[in-house]
Amino acid sequence: MPPVPAVLASSEPAVQKLYRALLLFCRELGPFSVEEKKTSVHLVRNSAFAGVHPRRKHLVFTVKSDSAIDNDRIFKSEQVSKSRWHHEIKLIDPTDLDKELLGWLRDGYNISD
Repeated sequence: MPPVPAVLASSEPAVQKLYRALLLFCRELGPFSVEEKKTSVHLVRNSAFAGVHPRRKHLVFTVKSDSAIDNDRIFKSEQVSKSRWHHEIKLIDPTDLDKELLGWLRDGYNISD
């Protein structure tokens, strides 16, 4: 089981468990590394394809994309350059780790090579 980074220390145990489940979920994409930052964790192929921003009772999960995604699960989207978007999703429960999320992650993973 991967260790919980210090940035998740103040999160509830269920959120720490969700973080571990998220890392296992992402293994399906292929090899990646975890980079701990001051307030977040980046999931990195050659560049970051996703970010984990812990809160006490949930995770804010940022997925990188090359286009806009119109979906009710995404509570914030930001175009950061001509062909890059960041989409934020609130993860509360392991059931949030589904095929739809995996598809978005796969797209972000593929453009991070």
